[in-house]
Amino acid sequence: MTHRVGIDIGGTFTDFVLLDDDHGDIHVHKRLTTPDDPAIAVLEGLDQLLAEAQITISSVQSIIHGSTLVTNAVIERRGATVGMLVTNGFIDVLDIALEQRYDLYQLDIRYPTPLVPRNQRREVNERIRHDGSMEIELNLDEVRRMVDELLSRHQIEALAVCLLQSFINPDHENKIRELIDTHYPGLFVSTSASVLPYAREYERWTSTVINAFTQPLVDRYLNNIEHGLKRRGLDGSLYIMTSSGGTVTPATARRFPVRMLESGPAAGVLISAHHGRRLGIPDVLSFDMGGTTAKGAIVRRGEPRRVYEIEIARVHESRKGSGLPVRVPVIDMIEIGAGGGSIAEIDDRNLIRVGPRSAGASPGPACYGLGGTHPTLTDANLVLGYYDPSFFLGGQMPLDRPAAEIAIRDHIAAPLGLDLARAAWGIHEIINEDVARAFRIHASEIGFDYRQSTMIAFGGSGPGHALRIARKMRIPRVILPAASGVMSALGMLVSPLSFQIARSQNALLDDIDQPTFFQTFTHLEEEASQFLIEAGISPSEVRIVRRLDLRYFGQGHEIEVTLPTGEDLACVFPMLPELFANRYAEIFSLSYLDEPLEIVNWKVEVWGPLADSYKFCTTFGQNGSVGQKGTRQAFFPEASSYIDCPVYDRYVLGVGAVVTGPAIIEERESTLVVGTGDVVTLDVHGNLVAQIEFHNADDTDNHANP
Repeated sequence: MTHRVGIDIGGTFTDFVLLDDDHGDIHVHKRLTTPDDPAIAVLEGLDQLLAEAQITISSVQSIIHGSTLVTNAVIERRGATVGMLVTNGFIDVLDIALEQRYDLYQLDIRYPTPLVPRNQRREVNERIRHDGSMEIELNLDEVRRMVDELLSRHQIEALAVCLLQSFINPDHENKIRELIDTHYPGLFVSTSASVLPYAREYERWTSTVINAFTQPLVDRYLNNIEHGLKRRGLDGSLYIMTSSGGTVTPATARRFPVRMLESGPAAGVLISAHHGRRLGIPDVLSFDMGGTTAKGAIVRRGEPRRVYEIEIARVHESRKGSGLPVRVPVIDMIEIGAGGGSIAEIDDRNLIRVGPRSAGASPGPACYGLGGTHPTLTDANLVLGYYDPSFFLGGQMPLDRPAAEIAIRDHIAAPLGLDLARAAWGIHEIINEDVARAFRIHASEIGFDYRQSTMIAFGGSGPGHALRIARKMRIPRVILPAASGVMSALGMLVSPLSFQIARSQNALLDDIDQPTFFQTFTHLEEEASQFLIEAGISPSEVRIVRRLDLRYFGQGHEIEVTLPTGEDLACVFPMLPELFANRYAEIFSLSYLDEPLEIVNWKVEVWGPLADSYKFCTTFGQNGSVGQKGTRQAFFPEASSYIDCPVYDRYVLGVGAVVTGPAIIEERESTLVVGTGDVVTLDVHGNLVAQIEFHNADDTDNHANP
């Protein structure tokens, strides 16, 4: 008997899924994250999961793991002390940035502080020309003096090497890496040519600095995980989820931690796409809300949208351009600070504001009883009657309702002159509106009509808010898969091994021939495939996807074009003008300009075999069984008061069972709140399918900030 385990570390909870490959059965577990050392929660939670499933770790074939560790380290500035080597004359690139204002009318505009202070940067007297030829040779003795000074004066733990034109000729950066590896074996080093061989220095250098900033942290963390698993007797493999939705070995993750920025949320989008394909729904809106953040992503034609640039650590959450740009392959999503731990407070306009500050796992919401005193979304949902204080996490973590009431009354209700129920509802509804607004903006930016789509909702907090958010967005159907509270961890079990590599190499299409085109791609494919081969994938099993960034000569920005798969490169080369024209017309409604085409970036994605799909096997009730557990007092705005609300056990519901709101459907890891008039059925796959009733008035209710 063989098993696989998916583990997702969030800001508040760590989720576990154990899949029996032979029978398709899954076991799930959830526990609080340990922020000071996330490995503790991982190892202790794994012990509990295996004990509950009554199996030993020897039967575990693989563990796939995702985390927000890198993202949180950058946002909270909890990374390493980093030194930086740059080409002479370019020491201020991190401060100059892009010289763009993200808000034209804000006089005191702020930008993120660079991760490497200016006094920890050094200028190297070297120069490579734009064509890769040598202008000034590198002096390694000078480099050694600079590194010695950075070590003695600033006690740096990592070094970011960012030289001009290294994406064309990495010789100088490679020599510095060899020097560090030989003479400073304890110093972590990241070179921009290996992290991101792209043009545009600012983006390349910020990505490299983030890689260096998080390398020691990720290395220590993975060491703790690997040693802990080894002590427990794991003979199987450990893999790490990346932001693009693929998985890599720990060795690759150590080298490129910047690729782990959105590893946990990416898995959630993958499982949404998986469910959409399984149900014959190619276009879906993936909605994930946990304890710290809410994430939304668009799935089209069964595949998540992938991009090559994200922003992290924004000074203003909703302002594009206010963060640090990072060029890594990533599943495109919108993320906002809205989750169960989001703290509610009164702003300077005397209105309720919820998030982005979070109580996290420690001390957590007031109702956790771990020392938290600030009111949070979880406290509000408990006071509203949506959560059963004796059944949180299946009863393993009882909640303190009086503590939640005190927190909301003291910080929100009393100062605003509201009763407790209206204050709690205000907190709940503001989160709904914030999430709906963020999703509307994201969908409009990429031209997606969510009103004709289906939402797939999950996460510990997601089911409690999904139906009302869908109503606000006028999304007619919401699907909540089984084990929705740990679905991101489940998504890791359907993710294949993969690696993406890209390189800037400008060339006019008229100036290159077919052999050059073939050789450039072949080199990239061999380099990327090596990461999978080292992980044990046979070369014959490696799937390759090729992309080019193209533009008309003279343009400042390029357009990504995906090359046809299964076609010989010799056949693809003459197709490039047509492929670009078609893609250009999709965006700008204009096909041809009388300008030559220029290749800017060459991209290759390599994928291992698709992971086996899972079959969710659990004990459901008899067909049509309703499975009502009882009733409890819960607040619904349509009644303007608490009502006796029926409560159902999800795993007693039978296929075809129908539940009409208002109602509450409970499972161990999450709770579904069914609004008035909404209708929920259980399908043959174990999914809860909700049909949303739209009221005559637009349901941007008048209940927020009562």
